[in-house]
Amino acid sequence: MESSNCAMDPRDTAPDSWEQEEDVKARAAAGLQSALAALNVNAKPFIPNVDAAVFVPTFLQSSPTEISNSDGHGRSVRACGGVSVGLTRSPVENGGGTEADMAVEVETWEQKEEPGEGEPGGGGAQGREEVEMMEEEEEEELPVLKVIPLPPNAPKKEHVNVVFIGHVDAGKSTIGGQIMYLTGMVEKRTLEKYEREAKEKNRETWYLSWALDTNQEERDKGKTVEVGRAYFETEKKHFTILDAPGHKSFVPNMIGGASQADLAVLVISARKGEFETGFEKGGQTREHAMLAKTAGVKHLIILVNKMDDPTVNWSLERYEECKEKLVPFLKKVGFNPKKDIYFMPCSGLTGANLKDPIEECTWYMGLPFIPHLDSLPSFNRITDGPVRLPIVDKYKDMGTVILGKLESGSIAKAQQLVMMPNRHTVEVLSLLSDEVETDEAVPGENLKLRLKGIEEEEILPGFILCNAENLCHSGRTFDAQIVIIEHKSIICPGYNAVLHIHTCIEEVQITALICLVDKKTGEKSKTRPRFVKQDQVCIARLRCAGTICLETFKDFPQMGRFTLRDEGKTIAIGKVLKLVPEKD
Repeated sequence: MESSNCAMDPRDTAPDSWEQEEDVKARAAAGLQSALAALNVNAKPFIPNVDAAVFVPTFLQSSPTEISNSDGHGRSVRACGGVSVGLTRSPVENGGGTEADMAVEVETWEQKEEPGEGEPGGGGAQGREEVEMMEEEEEEELPVLKVIPLPPNAPKKEHVNVVFIGHVDAGKSTIGGQIMYLTGMVEKRTLEKYEREAKEKNRETWYLSWALDTNQEERDKGKTVEVGRAYFETEKKHFTILDAPGHKSFVPNMIGGASQADLAVLVISARKGEFETGFEKGGQTREHAMLAKTAGVKHLIILVNKMDDPTVNWSLERYEECKEKLVPFLKKVGFNPKKDIYFMPCSGLTGANLKDPIEECTWYMGLPFIPHLDSLPSFNRITDGPVRLPIVDKYKDMGTVILGKLESGSIAKAQQLVMMPNRHTVEVLSLLSDEVETDEAVPGENLKLRLKGIEEEEILPGFILCNAENLCHSGRTFDAQIVIIEHKSIICPGYNAVLHIHTCIEEVQITALICLVDKKTGEKSKTRPRFVKQDQVCIARLRCAGTICLETFKDFPQMGRFTLRDEGKTIAIGKVLKLVPEKD
């Protein structure tokens, strides 16, 4: 009875379809098992220890004392380290052989190695193929899911969100992928796999960007669509990479990414022709820099990428040329060239000057990119202010889950909060900060909250979580100061556009123009203008199609600055001056 059991079990533990050569292996296994069958005499006293109730503490180091009862199985159990209940139950019926075999199978899951050769059921060509297929499925998601476990009692590192912006094909995703590799967030073998797959598609230079562009459409076209997310850590800080799309069709996604950022990295290509395309009127280099400023990014690092290109070859002249063209524009947008802007050369594909300085570039004396990020001063966060968490995304997963960056205040587990503008009272069931569960969160962290008391359908991106004592303002009409950036004709009252404010997107109409503002002196005109045109600054009354959450720029800058877009272009940027109460 027992020996027939032994011969069957490898087939049970293996996948359903086997090739005929497996029968030969099974017969060889049966011979091996019968030699080991003597061990089964000792199996009887071992039965009580296998019950699930006793199995729970094996993670708490209680297993060695139980294991010491049986010599026969002690070794094999210790080899697998107590991975699953089914694993320790099988030796009771069979011999030690299949158990060792299962231990190996578990190892293939854990360590993703190929099954051992000498085991009765671990080999088999098809089995190996199945494991490899599953490996590939698992590895598709690997780069996004990898999280560094924090040692207990470690001081909390400061969270910094870095958004990568710039024109299409400047190398944003590639730099992001390279940083993840250099900081150990993506394994070398995963990148080798991407490189193999990219080579098959004749796209071998794209493989690094695949760490952030995870869906098939993005990989096939080589263009980011959604804002990619990844994490990496340095000695002092915990960084979240927000990889924004560069294509002009996906600017709304980019605005959503920039609204969560503390720091922007503008990637420009030094390659002849590419920088010029990105910087001219239709290019995204200008628009992205302006949108980042509007979204509240104070510090801008400009990475001059592709310096290793044969047309550039780490030339100082080309680097200075890009710099000279950019600085006046960034100054116009509102960045202070002395304090807010930092230029550095790099190469995303080779990783030069991202983590370690390089020899070819003798003229650059500053720190490489990652050490520079680490050396930046801390951001001042409002920890004791009211809770404000603009919602970026929501989905269903055992309840309602929302994603967003905490702008001010702190959130704890089991806390009661209010969802504005609907005024739903909700409770925080669980709290994840960058995929790691915590009990409390402080401003600047990217959070995933599971909420109780609200359905997923009742939430829209742009809603705000607040504490009940201090709700944020909501309304439809407000007065704002607007700068017209780019518009062919004039803008009159009745003009419609799309308003992007924090994470909210809403249709808006300019109902009245109140006055013009002189750019140099800041003086307001006495008469109401009949229209405004490009490069003018005005104060106007705007009315949204629906109720939105907003604050005045003076009270809460992150929720008081906005962008107006129309026909795929950024028309104007502005700040909320006053909220107008609704007339009943």
